[in-house]
Amino acid sequence: MTYGYIRVSTNKQTVENQRFEILEFCKKQHLSVDAWIEETVSGTVAPKRRELGKLLSCVKSGDIIICSELSRLGRSLFMIMSVLNILMEKGARVWTIKDNFRLGDDIQSKVLAFAFALSAEIERNLISQRTKEALERKKSEGKKLGRPIGTLAKKSKLDGAELAISLMLFSGTSINQMSKLYGIHRKTIKLFIFKKKLDSDTNFRKIKKLLTE
Repeated sequence: MTYGYIRVSTNKQTVENQRFEILEFCKKQHLSVDAWIEETVSGTVAPKRRELGKLLSCVKSGDIIICSELSRLGRSLFMIMSVLNILMEKGARVWTIKDNFRLGDDIQSKVLAFAFALSAEIERNLISQRTKEALERKKSEGKKLGRPIGTLAKKSKLDGAELAISLMLFSGTSINQMSKLYGIHRKTIKLFIFKKKLDSDTNFRKIKKLLTE
């Protein structure tokens, strides 16, 4: 089965743009959509309370879910990664058009699944930390909140994500895709990779060794 999944946040938005994108994509891939799942609901609502939850419960191995972009699945990294993990555990494939993700049962997808699961865990652990940091910034007077795009603070939002990002780099995930996953500007991602030397041959050898052990 091939499913087309469409989500809009408000009644003022239209599903037609996403439907058109999916149909055009399927035409190029010589696919046909067997069933459509359309809903008007905020991405912050838990999947089990959405039509997406019903799809997750009935999808089978070999099925394909096509959506315009990963953000249609949820608003937070943790939610998106949780949905992807469920689908990949069931053997279903997830294809997105704008993000150009192809998640299935190949080696690259398994590497990404590992990275996604790790990223979701990091996101969960950092929620309270980010909240505390935000409150501390608000208490500070005479200082500009936040930091310029593309710069690293002493404590980066990406601290602890070195392995996940290394795995994504190794599997060919683009900087733009990582930027959308983490909700961080691509320049900040690039600077983090450069500072941590995550794209070095030495680091790639470590990742390769990790995956083959």
